[in-house]
Amino acid sequence: MLTQKILIVEDDKHILKLVKYNLEKAGFNCQASITGEGALDILDKQPIDLIILDIMLPKMDGLETCKQIKQEPRFAKIPVIMLTAKGEEVDKIVGFELGAEDYVVKPFSPRELILRVKAILKRVKPDEKETEKDILGFDEINVDISRHKVTVNKKQVDLTQIEFKLLVTLIKRKGRVQSRDKLLEDVWDIASDVTTRTVDTHIKRLRQKLGKQGKFIETVRGVGYRLSEED
Repeated sequence: MLTQKILIVEDDKHILKLVKYNLEKAGFNCQASITGEGALDILDKQPIDLIILDIMLPKMDGLETCKQIKQEPRFAKIPVIMLTAKGEEVDKIVGFELGAEDYVVKPFSPRELILRVKAILKRVKPDEKETEKDILGFDEINVDISRHKVTVNKKQVDLTQIEFKLLVTLIKRKGRVQSRDKLLEDVWDIASDVTTRTVDTHIKRLRQKLGKQGKFIETVRGVGYRLSEED
């Protein structure tokens, strides 16, 4: 099995050294950059499995860096963990809206960070024995799970890993209401400081990407969401 490669983008050299040391100790191959521009250059030259991205970067900050990563088709599916000293809810919402998969607030436990990295990578590249080989469909939405491919009206739609898993979960549970807490548990896998607003943000983005088909994701006030029983 090839060693998975992590790109750490952090301008604080002490934190960068700490994160790099602990990830390499856990068996990961690490690349590092102290700027967003440098991170994009690394991505352009070599394959990366996951990005740990600080928000407070010089010149181009982490949010703009994340935006550029997610807008580039070659990099869009690489999961991003935002790393920042800020804890305000608005920063988390913006990060998730830009496509970040997770959010860690400084100061943090290196062990917690590694657990989150492993959980996300497990979602991205599940064990081959556990990989589902079926195709799901709903109205004009088609999901090829094994190929991680979604089409709407026969046109491919690019989803982040979380958005993809969220859509699959809703389709499989068509007609059944899913509470925000249940979706956090089943889609995000691990207990973290993400809130139910995280679910709302991802549902909003998923609806937008599905276009007219997004109307089938119904909001059940005070409870959560469900995919309409009838397509």
